[in-house]
Amino acid sequence: MTAPSATTGDAVLAIKDLKIAFRTPDGEVEAVRGLDMHVMRGETVAVVGESGSGKSQTMMAAMGLLASNGRASGAVRLEGDEILGLGNRALDRVRGRKVTMIFQEPMTSLDPLFRIGDQLAEPLIVHGGLGRGAAKARALELLGLVGIPEPERRIESYPHELSGGQRQRVMIAMAISNNPAVLVADEPTTALDVTVQAQILALLADLKARLGMAIVFITHDLGIVRRFADRVYVMRAGEVVETGTTERILSAPEHPYTKMLLDAEPTGSKPPPPADAPVVVSARDVRVTFRMPAGMFKPPHEVRAVAGVDVALRRGQTLGVVGESGSGKSTLGRAILRLTPSSGAISFEDRDLRPLDRAAMRPLRKQMQLVFQDPFGSLSPRMSVGDIITEGLLVHAPEIDRKEREARAAQALKDVGLDPAARNRYPHEFSGGQRQRIAIARAMILQPAFVVLDEPTSALDRSVQRDIVNLLRRLQDARGLTYLFISHDLAVVRAMADEIVVMKDGVAVESGPTRQIFLAPREEYTRNLIAAAFLSAQREAA
Repeated sequence: MTAPSATTGDAVLAIKDLKIAFRTPDGEVEAVRGLDMHVMRGETVAVVGESGSGKSQTMMAAMGLLASNGRASGAVRLEGDEILGLGNRALDRVRGRKVTMIFQEPMTSLDPLFRIGDQLAEPLIVHGGLGRGAAKARALELLGLVGIPEPERRIESYPHELSGGQRQRVMIAMAISNNPAVLVADEPTTALDVTVQAQILALLADLKARLGMAIVFITHDLGIVRRFADRVYVMRAGEVVETGTTERILSAPEHPYTKMLLDAEPTGSKPPPPADAPVVVSARDVRVTFRMPAGMFKPPHEVRAVAGVDVALRRGQTLGVVGESGSGKSTLGRAILRLTPSSGAISFEDRDLRPLDRAAMRPLRKQMQLVFQDPFGSLSPRMSVGDIITEGLLVHAPEIDRKEREARAAQALKDVGLDPAARNRYPHEFSGGQRQRIAIARAMILQPAFVVLDEPTSALDRSVQRDIVNLLRRLQDARGLTYLFISHDLAVVRAMADEIVVMKDGVAVESGPTRQIFLAPREEYTRNLIAAAFLSAQREAA
């Protein structure tokens, strides 16, 4: 790692007394309060903290990218030149050339209407002054540099034709195209599988060494910081509460908030259900095949999503299903719930579900619930929280009057740790963790026996993840719930699951008790998943 300088005079990026505020209908809101920060050449500086701490807004202000209702004061010097407050024309000569940014979700950052090659060429033409032919040649070189296979073919692809990891690599290629002095990476791996995450981090480290650029890495994941950063700034409520070398911050934190972040990773394990607990859900030889229509260059073809998977879940048990994107995890969960057409034997509480059509399945739906990954996408923005939570009661308990529904909604909110008065508010008025609690309340109000939890914590801060894990454990213990817990976050799965099924390309390549999977995985694929999740050094504690 690069040793941090004792002075800031030769810093490539120096921020002094930065204040950021936003005008809102309820008055002015301070987002950042007098922040000081510096980054040396060739150094990786991590900015960590929970959502709303001001991490991203700090760098957005530094690059002149604040929303129209935001304003910033203080000083931001890039290679010695003041850039805070510059006009758009002057900033355009800096952004994309001297300082660039990789955003969290590449699919929303890449234009879906333009080919990858055209999007890579644009900053080379605008900032690098290259002609179109030279820009295309450089774009091919960049795709190779960031490890995109078959760059000659991929340069003609559209964003939707690439995987999440490949799209993130394209964003990195675009960001480094003009050899910037500073690369800002804003949560660039949050939505990626652990193996892809490890590849992206290794790629950024390699590019930093090759190009000599500085990296500002914004994240809430301290596991990544441990492996990647030289120094750390810990932010809370718009202020830096602690800063120092990564080794010092992680081994001997001084501020209570830093200690809380370090302690926030879900830990422990749940006791297994009794050996004689009845089987709630059983699935044998589950297979799901999607028939894909013909495309411009492809004939009709079939995609095997799940290939002969067996699972059995007892009352009170949590089965973790792990694997990379495209491994068939979510498809398996939907097949078991009979939300996706499948073959094989599926039973719920000893009842064979195969002969049941949609109408015959409806009475069982209240007993078999699903919690989605993205609560903001699964909660209707036009409905109040109370209406969202009680919607299932209108279908499955139509005899209940409105007063009783409201009473049950209030109790459901209490059960997930929310104020019952919140039932008259709307989803956008809540944080991500609160929205996930609302989604859980919507499922739990029907008193199900079996719940499929599809990546319910992946987009949340570690401290919020811990709270959601504790909530799910508490509800399971109180109600004897059976969970199918789908995730690529092995730290969360380890804390939640009694047993684990590891999936790859639709096949269950390994299964067994959680402790066995972490301590002595049989398959190389499983070992790679654990190593990529930065958990290999912690197996002894599993």
